[in-house]
Amino acid sequence: MYRALVGPSDSVVIMMFTIKDASKWWHILNDSPIWQDRIFYLLALLYGLVAVVAMMQLIRIQQRVPEYGWTTQKVFHFLCFLVNAVRCLIFTFRRDIQLLKPEIVQHILLDVPSLAFFTTFALLVLFWAEIYYQARAVSTDGLRPTFYTVNGIIYAIQISLWVVIWYKHVPFMVILSKMFFAVVSLIFFPGVCLFAALGFLLYGGRLFLMLQRFPVGYVTSICFTCFLIRCVMMCFNAFNKAANLDLMEHPVLNFIYYSLVEILPSALVLFILKKLPPKRGINQYHNIR
Repeated sequence: MYRALVGPSDSVVIMMFTIKDASKWWHILNDSPIWQDRIFYLLALLYGLVAVVAMMQLIRIQQRVPEYGWTTQKVFHFLCFLVNAVRCLIFTFRRDIQLLKPEIVQHILLDVPSLAFFTTFALLVLFWAEIYYQARAVSTDGLRPTFYTVNGIIYAIQISLWVVIWYKHVPFMVILSKMFFAVVSLIFFPGVCLFAALGFLLYGGRLFLMLQRFPVGYVTSICFTCFLIRCVMMCFNAFNKAANLDLMEHPVLNFIYYSLVEILPSALVLFILKKLPPKRGINQYHNIR
């Protein structure tokens, strides 16, 4: 009986053909205006669906507990709706945005939703911090000013970078602006995980009972993963032209990036937080004043 043997050299040849085919497929999608539009419209559709879900959950929560005003949970859902709705519009009109002048307008339109996304998930940290301090019977008066201050500093730095880029377009300043997002992501996600871990270690019993209805572990893992990927991708985006997310010619990269760092995390967190708050006795339910 004859048996065909595949040697190591044959395996290498097969692997080379596979890589070559994958590279060809990648370039076909990236270089085709039709596929560029299809992928960006698909991103717009996904963002639109997440925005609709966030608004529906916000309406359900408002109908359930209208007497509590703008709670942390309601603000989170509203910001989630806002971020995803703006992203939906951006990807719907992505080709038109690419033509806007001066170029700084493009940077602002693409970067503002990222800043709002950071604020949205930072709001979860504020929510956990309030519960953490309540478990220790410590005043939470200083938490929200800190939250506002941190966000204010980040927005002020980013606006300053935009002003400098607008005044004089220097490639180094564009790189610095992108690296700023990477640094923010790098600082933010370890803080989320460290806070949750310390909370359970130091105040395990009481804090666990208070957070039992809130799946903190899942949300923490999502935050950790999405901000880690964002940090790595922003570094590549800043220094590697082939990984530039601001170009129409990179639709596949845009789809992978935004799906992993914004669409999927937002959808998962909305699913995890879909449970409505109880109507009475909500000690953990906070108002934004």
